[in-house]
Amino acid sequence: MSLSDSMASLWRAATALTQTQSTQTDGVEFWSNPERTGWLMKQGEHIKTWRRRWFILKQGKLFWFKDSTVTRVCKPRGVIPVASCLTVKGAEDVLHKQYAFELSTRNDTMYFIADSEKEKEDWINSIGRSIVQRSRSVTDSEIVDYDSKR
Repeated sequence: MSLSDSMASLWRAATALTQTQSTQTDGVEFWSNPERTGWLMKQGEHIKTWRRRWFILKQGKLFWFKDSTVTRVCKPRGVIPVASCLTVKGAEDVLHKQYAFELSTRNDTMYFIADSEKEKEDWINSIGRSIVQRSRSVTDSEIVDYDSKR
């Protein structure tokens, strides 16, 4: 699968504005006290131009909007469940663009461009923390302590 094919399939999955997305946003008040917000560039799914979008990270989900004015009635243009992501790291060498970073799942990789080195590092750290928190909560619930049953 080519890079553009895999990116297209990931964006299709991430931007499906269907029941899946409404299920993913249910209960997440993305407009209130987010963990991180800010402008990032991302590629469009069909037309491969870079577009500036407002991103919100909250409760293990990365939402994006066309505008930074986000209220209770706003609908995200897309959402990525961070728990499905394996890595987040710099990607300047891949994209040949300054302040680029990537977010990877088992099957796909998404690319973003921040406005500065600090913004890039802050996003990588925030998303990385969220990945670890989500994976730890799943792991902790699956641990069986055999010693406590003696």
